[in-house]
Amino acid sequence: MKKKTFMQKRSMRSQSMYHMMMIPGMVFVLIFSYIPMVGIIMAFQNYVPAKGILGSEFVGLEHFKYMFSLPDIWNILTNTVIIAVGKIILGTIMAITFAILLNEIRLKFFKKTVQTIVYLPHFLSWVVLAAVVVNMVNLDGPINQILQIFGMNKINFLGSNTWFRPMIVVTDVWKEFGYNSIVYLAAITAIDPGLHEAAAMDGANWWKRVWHITLPGMLPIILLMGAMNLTSILSAGFDQIYNLYSPMVYQTGDVLDTYVYRVGMISRQYSFSTAVGLLRSVVGMVLMLTANGLAKRFTDRKIF
Repeated sequence: MKKKTFMQKRSMRSQSMYHMMMIPGMVFVLIFSYIPMVGIIMAFQNYVPAKGILGSEFVGLEHFKYMFSLPDIWNILTNTVIIAVGKIILGTIMAITFAILLNEIRLKFFKKTVQTIVYLPHFLSWVVLAAVVVNMVNLDGPINQILQIFGMNKINFLGSNTWFRPMIVVTDVWKEFGYNSIVYLAAITAIDPGLHEAAAMDGANWWKRVWHITLPGMLPIILLMGAMNLTSILSAGFDQIYNLYSPMVYQTGDVLDTYVYRVGMISRQYSFSTAVGLLRSVVGMVLMLTANGLAKRFTDRKIF
C-alpha cells in the first residue's frame, strides 16, 4: 500500500511540469471564453448600454418568443443548416480523399510541393479570397468565358439564389480541405503497414485495402472531427458569406451569423442578437453530446 502511494506521488511530481505548461492556456480560455459568458444575461433583458447589465429590465423569454414569430427566421435557419451541412459533408469527403491520395505519393519533393500549394488558401483571409472569387466568377470572369466557349450562357453566380449556396460550399471546401486533411493524413500514417502488406499478399487490390484497412483505421479521427464539426452546424461562416453576399441573395444566402450582425451591430438590438447567438450555442452543444452518444452506441468508441 505504501509503495503504491509512493508511486502515485512520484507520478504526480513527474507530471507537474506538464500541468504548469497548461496554466497559460487555461487562463486564456477563462478570460476570453468563460468570463464573457456573463453577457448571456442580456438575452433575457431589454439591455440598455447606459444602464448596463445590472440596471436593464428583465423580460425572461420574450426575445426567444419574438425570434420564432419572425417570418424570416425559418428561412434563415434553413439557409444556415443547408450551407453548414454541405460544407461539413463535402469538406470531410474531400479532405479524406486528398489525404488517402497524398499518402500514395512516394516522390517527397512532389508531395511537399502539392501540400504547400493546397494548404496555402487556409492561411489567407476571406477578405483577400473574396476578391479572388468575385473576379473569377463575375460575368466577365474566366469561368463565364469558359462557359461561353462551350456555347453556354453566362451565370451570375454570386447574384443568383440558385447558385449562391453551391458557390459558398464549393469555395469554402476549396479553401479548407487541404489543411483539414492534415489530421487524416496523420491517422493514415499511424496504421500498421503490415496490414497492407498482408492484404496485398492475399490478393487485395488498392481499393479493397483502402476500404477495409485505411478507412477503418481512420474511423476514430473521422468520428472526432465529425463531432467537432457538428457544433458549428448553425454557424455557416460569417466572414465568407459577409464578403460574398448581397441583398439580391438574402433569400438563400442570409444565415444566422449575418442576421445577428445586422440586428445586433447595425440595428443595435443587443438583447435580441444575444438570444439568437445563445440559441445557436445551445443547439451546437446538444448536437455534440448527441454525436458522442451515437458514436458510443454504434462504434463502441466515445469521442470524449
